[in-house]
Amino acid sequence: MNALLLALVLTCGSDSNCACAHGKQQAAAPAATSTTAKAAEATECSHEHAGETKAAAPAAKADALLSRGEKLKGLPAVELTKLLASPTDFDGKSVALEGTVRRACQTKGCWMELAATDKGPGVRVTFKDYGFFVPLDSAGSKAKVEGTVKVAVLAPEKAKHYESEGAQVAKAKDGSYREVQLVASGVELRK
Repeated sequence: MNALLLALVLTCGSDSNCACAHGKQQAAAPAATSTTAKAAEATECSHEHAGETKAAAPAAKADALLSRGEKLKGLPAVELTKLLASPTDFDGKSVALEGTVRRACQTKGCWMELAATDKGPGVRVTFKDYGFFVPLDSAGSKAKVEGTVKVAVLAPEKAKHYESEGAQVAKAKDGSYREVQLVASGVELRK
């Protein structure tokens, strides 16, 4: 594994345009990461270096734990279905939430949706201070997150932007875009 990491550092390390997990993002946003996760991050780079295209590799071996952000602290747990049924009861509160990742941002991994089903409402999870991201292939992973709940009304442009990245954004009866968000301080993913 060390040889793989060394090869990737030598390949990407001096590329000032490299924005993959082992490039500028890693330096700009340090995150708690397991050794397996670091190796997975290093293989995720799918852009060109010296005219060579590399395919994205899977995030991690099956059942491997991938951690991002702060270590989970054991905040009070809330069931996903309970949060979605009455989100205003939790607005502004710090909670722990578990669920399946329905979708993740396919541009940077800067958000993911937790949901109980493929259709219907979900919780958009973003990351505190834009300080860490999740792998682009996180969909289907089991997630445990801790952070602060926010019930948000989105501008139509923001909702369209999220939809263009693959998100499902709920519309209220009055036509406004509303969603339940969680700004995560820490995330654990398991395939």
